[in-house]
Amino acid sequence: MKKGDVSSVLVNIGFGNVVASSKVVAIVTPGSAPMKRMREEAKNVGRLVDATQGRRTRSIIITDSNHIILSALQAETITQRFLEGKGGSDEEEA
Repeated sequence: MKKGDVSSVLVNIGFGNVVASSKVVAIVTPGSAPMKRMREEAKNVGRLVDATQGRRTRSIIITDSNHIILSALQAETITQRFLEGKGGSDEEEA
């Protein structure tokens, strides 16, 4: 697999949770008001997936099916894993 190719690889988003890279539209930080509204709307209509295992949300993953996935890993860490085309390890989850 070539670097940067995100065809249909499962990428680790923390704590053993994975997402299909081909389904991801964006990876964003959760601090802004529009992201908070998007998160609440997804929760209200049942499209929110919480993969933080009870930890603080550090990134929000938006999929092509309008599902919102919360992760405890930094957006930069997940982005790097997408670019490397591997699942990555969980050393940053403490």
